[in-house]
Amino acid sequence: MHTSELTLTTPVGPLTLVAGGGGLVAIRFGAGGPTAAPDTILAQAAREFEEYFAGARTRFTVPVRFPSGASAFRLRVWETLGRIPYGAVRTYGELARTLGTSPRAVGGACRANPLPIVVPCHRVVARSGLGGYAGDWERGAAGSVKRFLLELEARASG
Repeated sequence: MHTSELTLTTPVGPLTLVAGGGGLVAIRFGAGGPTAAPDTILAQAAREFEEYFAGARTRFTVPVRFPSGASAFRLRVWETLGRIPYGAVRTYGELARTLGTSPRAVGGACRANPLPIVVPCHRVVARSGLGGYAGDWERGAAGSVKRFLLELEARASG
Protein backbone atom coordinates (compact mmCIF):
# COMPACT_ATOMS: atom_id res chain seq x y z
CA MET A 1 0.00 0.00 0.00
CA HIS A 2 1.37 3.39 -0.97
CA THR A 3 1.32 5.89 1.90
CA SER A 4 1.81 9.62 2.17
CA GLU A 5 2.71 11.67 5.24
CA LEU A 6 2.09 15.14 6.53
CA THR A 7 3.53 16.62 9.72
CA LEU A 8 1.36 19.15 11.54
CA THR A 9 2.46 21.67 14.13
CA THR A 10 -0.01 21.36 17.01
CA PRO A 11 -0.30 22.50 20.64
CA VAL A 12 0.95 19.03 21.68
CA GLY A 13 3.96 19.18 19.37
CA PRO A 14 4.42 17.81 15.87
CA LEU A 15 1.99 15.11 14.75
CA THR A 16 2.76 13.05 11.66
CA LEU A 17 -0.33 11.86 9.83
CA VAL A 18 -0.01 8.87 7.51
CA ALA A 19 -2.61 8.09 4.83
CA GLY A 20 -2.93 5.10 2.55
CA GLY A 21 -5.58 2.94 0.97
CA GLY A 22 -8.20 5.68 1.09
CA GLY A 23 -7.92 6.43 4.80
CA LEU A 24 -5.81 7.68 7.67
CA VAL A 25 -3.68 4.72 8.78
CA ALA A 26 -1.44 6.16 11.50
CA ILE A 27 -0.76 9.17 13.67
CA ARG A 28 2.67 9.47 15.23
CA PHE A 29 3.87 11.96 17.81
CA GLY A 30 6.88 13.77 16.37
CA ALA A 31 7.95 14.97 12.96
CA GLY A 32 8.06 12.57 10.05
CA GLY A 33 10.20 12.54 6.96
CA PRO A 34 9.76 14.62 3.82
CA THR A 35 6.41 14.32 2.13
CA ALA A 36 4.78 15.12 -1.17
CA ALA A 37 1.81 17.45 -1.42
CA PRO A 38 -0.95 16.23 0.91
CA ASP A 39 -3.58 14.01 -0.65
CA THR A 40 -7.29 14.56 0.02
CA ILE A 41 -7.27 12.34 3.14
CA LEU A 42 -4.35 14.24 4.66
CA ALA A 43 -5.88 17.60 3.73
CA GLN A 44 -9.17 16.60 5.42
CA ALA A 45 -7.34 15.27 8.49
CA ALA A 46 -5.23 18.44 8.77
CA ARG A 47 -8.36 20.61 8.61
CA GLU A 48 -10.11 18.46 11.23
CA PHE A 49 -7.10 18.59 13.57
CA GLU A 50 -6.96 22.37 13.24
CA GLU A 51 -10.66 22.57 14.16
CA TYR A 52 -10.21 20.07 17.02
CA PHE A 53 -7.37 22.03 18.60
CA ALA A 54 -9.39 25.25 18.18
CA GLY A 55 -12.21 23.63 20.21
CA ALA A 56 -14.54 23.70 17.20
CA ARG A 57 -14.62 19.97 16.35
CA THR A 58 -15.89 17.25 18.66
CA ARG A 59 -15.74 14.30 16.25
CA PHE A 60 -13.37 13.33 13.46
CA THR A 61 -14.94 12.25 10.17
CA VAL A 62 -11.79 11.57 8.14
CA PRO A 63 -11.90 7.96 6.88
CA VAL A 64 -9.61 5.62 8.84
CA ARG A 65 -8.11 2.24 8.02
CA PHE A 66 -6.93 -0.01 10.82
CA PRO A 67 -3.98 -2.36 10.23
CA SER A 68 -5.03 -5.51 8.39
CA GLY A 69 -3.23 -7.63 10.99
CA ALA A 70 -5.04 -6.09 13.99
CA SER A 71 -6.75 -8.65 16.21
CA ALA A 72 -10.52 -8.77 16.50
CA PHE A 73 -10.12 -7.80 20.17
CA ARG A 74 -8.10 -4.67 19.39
CA LEU A 75 -10.61 -3.67 16.73
CA ARG A 76 -13.43 -4.04 19.27
CA VAL A 77 -11.58 -1.88 21.79
CA TRP A 78 -10.79 0.81 19.19
CA GLU A 79 -14.41 0.87 18.01
CA THR A 80 -15.56 1.18 21.63
CA LEU A 81 -13.12 4.06 22.19
CA GLY A 82 -14.69 5.84 19.23
CA ARG A 83 -18.03 5.85 21.05
CA ILE A 84 -16.75 7.67 24.16
CA PRO A 85 -18.31 11.13 23.88
CA TYR A 86 -16.16 14.22 23.46
CA GLY A 87 -15.28 15.65 26.87
CA ALA A 88 -16.17 12.41 28.69
CA VAL A 89 -13.83 9.89 30.28
CA ARG A 90 -14.13 6.21 31.05
CA THR A 91 -11.90 4.05 33.21
CA TYR A 92 -10.00 1.04 31.95
CA GLY A 93 -12.17 -1.01 34.32
CA GLU A 94 -15.43 0.34 32.89
CA LEU A 95 -14.34 -0.52 29.37
CA ALA A 96 -13.12 -3.93 30.52
CA ARG A 97 -16.55 -4.71 31.99
CA THR A 98 -18.25 -3.55 28.79
CA LEU A 99 -15.95 -5.71 26.68
CA GLY A 100 -15.82 -8.71 29.03
CA THR A 101 -12.06 -8.55 29.56
CA SER A 102 -9.45 -7.15 31.95
CA PRO A 103 -8.38 -3.52 32.43
CA ARG A 104 -4.81 -4.54 31.51
CA ALA A 105 -6.02 -5.94 28.14
CA VAL A 106 -7.88 -2.69 27.45
CA GLY A 107 -4.71 -0.74 28.32
CA GLY A 108 -2.69 -2.87 25.91
CA ALA A 109 -5.13 -2.19 23.09
CA CYS A 110 -5.08 1.53 23.91
CA ARG A 111 -1.27 1.51 23.83
CA ALA A 112 -1.38 -0.18 20.38
CA ASN A 113 -3.90 2.34 18.98
CA PRO A 114 -2.45 3.49 15.64
CA LEU A 115 -4.69 6.58 15.49
CA PRO A 116 -4.42 8.45 18.81
CA ILE A 117 -6.70 11.46 19.21
CA VAL A 118 -8.90 10.40 16.25
CA VAL A 119 -9.56 7.13 18.11
CA PRO A 120 -9.73 8.81 21.53
CA CYS A 121 -7.74 6.54 23.83
CA HIS A 122 -6.84 9.68 25.80
CA ARG A 123 -10.40 9.55 27.19
CA VAL A 124 -9.58 6.36 29.11
CA VAL A 125 -8.16 6.92 32.59
CA ALA A 126 -7.11 4.81 35.54
CA ARG A 127 -9.48 4.39 38.46
CA SER A 128 -7.09 6.34 40.68
CA GLY A 129 -5.52 8.84 38.32
CA LEU A 130 -4.70 9.75 34.77
CA GLY A 131 -3.13 6.42 33.82
CA GLY A 132 -0.87 5.91 30.85
CA TYR A 133 -0.85 7.28 27.34
CA ALA A 134 1.04 5.99 24.32
CA GLY A 135 2.98 3.59 26.56
CA ASP A 136 4.05 6.36 28.95
CA TRP A 137 2.78 7.07 32.45
CA GLU A 138 1.13 10.19 33.76
CA ARG A 139 4.36 11.96 34.76
CA GLY A 140 6.03 11.51 31.34
CA ALA A 141 5.73 13.61 28.20
CA ALA A 142 2.86 11.53 26.85
CA GLY A 143 1.02 12.00 30.14
CA SER A 144 1.26 15.75 29.58
CA VAL A 145 -0.30 15.30 26.14
CA LYS A 146 -3.14 13.24 27.61
CA ARG A 147 -3.76 15.84 30.31
CA PHE A 148 -3.76 18.64 27.68
CA LEU A 149 -6.27 16.79 25.46
CA LEU A 150 -8.65 16.10 28.36
CA GLU A 151 -8.44 19.72 29.53
CA LEU A 152 -9.01 20.99 25.95
CA GLU A 153 -12.14 18.87 25.62
CA ALA A 154 -13.39 19.81 29.08
CA ARG A 155 -13.04 23.55 28.27
CA ALA A 156 -14.65 23.25 24.85
CA SER A 157 -17.57 21.13 26.06
CA GLY A 158 -18.14 23.01 29.32
